[in-house]
Amino acid sequence: MEIIPAIDLKDGRCVRLYQGDYSKETVFSEDPASVALEWQSKGATRLHVVDLDGAAQGQIVNRKAIESIITSISIPVQVGGGVRELSTIDSLLEMGVQRVVIGTAAVERPDMVAEAVRQHRDAIIVGLDARDGLIAVRGWKDTTSIPANELATQMMRLGVQRFLYTDISKDGTMTEPNFEAVKAIVDSGVGNIIAAGGVSTLAHIRRLKEIGVEGVNIGLALYQGAFSLKDAILAAK
Repeated sequence: MEIIPAIDLKDGRCVRLYQGDYSKETVFSEDPASVALEWQSKGATRLHVVDLDGAAQGQIVNRKAIESIITSISIPVQVGGGVRELSTIDSLLEMGVQRVVIGTAAVERPDMVAEAVRQHRDAIIVGLDARDGLIAVRGWKDTTSIPANELATQMMRLGVQRFLYTDISKDGTMTEPNFEAVKAIVDSGVGNIIAAGGVSTLAHIRRLKEIGVEGVNIGLALYQGAFSLKDAILAAK
């Protein structure tokens, strides 16, 4: 199981939000590239980068910060937030991004996702951002009536092989993951699952490993020093 430190970008800075609320942000660094370098130096094998402004506006906004991260490190990076067009996917991959996360467009433009998978295969991840089990879109500001497992099944039929499941109510809370929901997605057999939201102890990492997720995105717990990245990696092994 892979431990993936998360870097959330807002106004060019590295921040964390509480339950996805844009009005409840904590700034951790003015220099996201330096944060990326730090995680790499401490053993990260991959980084997860989210363009929060892009998620809200529907297009990549923090391109300069993303580029600075890509050019500063040698480990793979996956990027999400504001990916609504094939041209955006192409530009990110050309920039050096290894995987692209599609969220809102999976709901609103499944045909685009199908074409993205046809062209880029394993480089495509679909984000399952759930609030009370229902998919939220447009920077988590709007909640649909679509259950997360239903969207996952639909996307699997289009050829998507990897999903990022985030429980919004847990994200940035330092409580615990929604283990039941994560297990349900894993047990549904839709594909490889990366879990995010609520991880705050090494025991949470061990339990997610037992459930069978492929990876875990971790943000606030690492930034606040709840445990070290080294210990998180050891727990995942």
